[in-house]
Amino acid sequence: MIARLTLLPLLSLFLLLAVPAVPAEADPMAQPGWKVMKTPHGYADLVARLEKAIADNKMGLVARASATVGAKKMLKKDIPGNTVIGVYRPDFAVRMLEASVAAGIEAPIRFYVTENPDGTADLSYKTPSHVFAPYGDGGQALKDLAAELDVIFAKIAADAVGG
Repeated sequence: MIARLTLLPLLSLFLLLAVPAVPAEADPMAQPGWKVMKTPHGYADLVARLEKAIADNKMGLVARASATVGAKKMLKKDIPGNTVIGVYRPDFAVRMLEASVAAGIEAPIRFYVTENPDGTADLSYKTPSHVFAPYGDGGQALKDLAAELDVIFAKIAADAVGG
């Protein structure tokens, strides 16, 4: 019993030191592989701009989920704007699956529009290279595809956020 009581403070100290400190104000989306773009645009405007940028860049808007719409419709509750938009295209899907069937779980790749308390909205996404990085079975073909998509997703984001 005495040995356990003596080890307990040491174990607690070890666990405390082993866990890295994260500042309370740290942005959980500001991590490797994420692109987070602050914008002057309102939420609805940014969603519309993103939809246009997707079409202008010859990609398909293939999925949409909005906690805001669901909360309003099902719970009669208003929450800040929040929409996830999945983007992909059939030719990319075929190439991805030829490289790695397992990577198919990642398609479509998503953009995330979130409303801020000041009425502006942010556009965030994980880069395709980051999304597909765990799929080593896809080899160079999947890396090349991801790099190609990185350019397209960056262009979509820039078009949506710009001017």
